[in-house]
Amino acid sequence: MLHQLPRPTSGLRVLDLFCCQGGAGMGYHLAGFDVTGIDNAPQPRYPFTFHQADALAYLADHGSEFDLIHASPPCQRYTNAQKIRGNQHPDLVQPLRDLLTATGKPYVIENVPGAPLLAPVELCGSMFGLRTYRHRLFETSFPVPALHHPRHLAPNAKMGRPVRDGEFMHIVGNFSNVPLAREVMAMPWATRDGLREAIPPAYTAHIAAQYLAATRTAVTAA
Repeated sequence: MLHQLPRPTSGLRVLDLFCCQGGAGMGYHLAGFDVTGIDNAPQPRYPFTFHQADALAYLADHGSEFDLIHASPPCQRYTNAQKIRGNQHPDLVQPLRDLLTATGKPYVIENVPGAPLLAPVELCGSMFGLRTYRHRLFETSFPVPALHHPRHLAPNAKMGRPVRDGEFMHIVGNFSNVPLAREVMAMPWATRDGLREAIPPAYTAHIAAQYLAATRTAVTAA
């Protein structure tokens, strides 16, 4: 699958920080970007150019080389499950935002509901016809209009059992049916670990389209 990816068409480069297996990166690729991913762990399934490195250090050294920067810092600090367990995780959002702002480049920060993002837009799988809700927040340095959020009429399948007809898939933890999750997320290359850490490419394809629209508007106005 990976060797059949079409070449980017926009002429723009996006830096995909904390990239994991490339759910976010794929959305930018589908929008025509040349994608470079950074993660502190090896990511042999990442579909694009990849560098194993500390994301914040790489951003400080190379962020200004890219047209757009996307960052999906670890979400564990902000999830309800981790709060209930009393686990401690670093808060990377403010240090990340400071570095992003210093580059002077347009940026996107993605995380779970409850993360301290500024004026975020929330995206949900139901907005894109996906069989998962998977709410995520996006802080952007360019305008992203809110989308209609359909009512959640389908129940989430309970953890640990197969997804039934009429149910949505909750792709977290030790979920069952990896092949179905790959189909739902549109990430056929990903493992179970990659899927539960990812966002569907549809989300960042939408964000990328808004960036391109804002860029075209700015050029026209100038």
